[in-house]
Amino acid sequence: MEKKVNFRQRDSRHLTISEYKAKRKREIITRLSIAAFLFLLFIISISCIVIKHSTKSKKEKEPEIEVSSDQEEQTEIVETTIEDEQPQQEEEVVTNPFLELSEDSNFFFKGYSTDLADNTSYIASENVISTNAILVNLDSGSVVANKDGTVRINPASMTKILTLLVAAEHITDLDDTFVMTQAIGDFVFKHDCSAVGFSVGETITVRDMLYGTILPSGGDAAMCIAEYIAGSQEAFVEMMNDKLKELGLSDTAHFTNCIGIYDENHYCTLLDMAMILKAAEENALCHDILNARKYTTSSTTEHPEGISVSNWFMRRIEDKDTHGEVIGAKTGFVVQSGCCGASYQISNDGTHYICVTANAWSSWRCIYDHVEIYDTYTS
Repeated sequence: MEKKVNFRQRDSRHLTISEYKAKRKREIITRLSIAAFLFLLFIISISCIVIKHSTKSKKEKEPEIEVSSDQEEQTEIVETTIEDEQPQQEEEVVTNPFLELSEDSNFFFKGYSTDLADNTSYIASENVISTNAILVNLDSGSVVANKDGTVRINPASMTKILTLLVAAEHITDLDDTFVMTQAIGDFVFKHDCSAVGFSVGETITVRDMLYGTILPSGGDAAMCIAEYIAGSQEAFVEMMNDKLKELGLSDTAHFTNCIGIYDENHYCTLLDMAMILKAAEENALCHDILNARKYTTSSTTEHPEGISVSNWFMRRIEDKDTHGEVIGAKTGFVVQSGCCGASYQISNDGTHYICVTANAWSSWRCIYDHVEIYDTYTS
């Protein structure tokens, strides 16, 4: 008889050893099956989570790639726009502020070429003593009146109108300075040039040099501005002749110095000078300087109170009846051309004129010749 163990079934009957072992085996198998099933469920759950997370990550990454692509395209567009705008920004930086046009230039005819017409009046008045004279209507571009205005002369210090214009087109700072050299002082003294009165070694501003070139017709100022801009008068004169070529005047005009000293190869016609003055009056800075009656240079060690200078042509003609107002002028004198003058007037009816004369016997006579011409041909 098989031995019984102390385990009972529900009916209180004791189990045999074989029955107990069979029961334990079934319990172990059942528990292992449950554990295996639970482990399988765990693995499946983890796999689902991983797959779900991977899918979600992939979906999240795809729009990021699209957005990044759009951003790259947008960036390329912005870069292209910057490249297109960059030259304009550079152009604004290098633009010379002293190339600004004067308001009067809006009324002038275009270009610098005009000829005598059949209806051009001959200046025959006995009250015009200058042997050469011309009057140009800047609005129509016509020569109104003439007396040997296309004959070659030495322009004397009217030359400095072109000196001023070329200088204005190449400066960038009116407060910049230049130290007057002994060589310039010697040159001015040797050629007996009119002068502002600057001293050798004096530090002069660009503004003072420009005003000094026109108002008192300073040879010292003109030489200083020439060397300041070009390094030498010779190099600056090349720039002046280049400007004449640009204006279309080089066939009849050629300059050898920036002051107006007599030289056989330093010449132009009165019509050329009228066009040079037109170009200067089109420049806002030149217009202001040519219109100035008085000016005082900056205080320096040599001249603590500055140097007071005047444009005597402008001051002397302003109370004369010219049927308008003279608002710009430059005079000149050499023995070979006598007293010369170039002036710019706005008549009472708003028309713009330039008058140029040469070979008067005095500076006052030059002024009265301009008054007579304006009075006769602009009224």
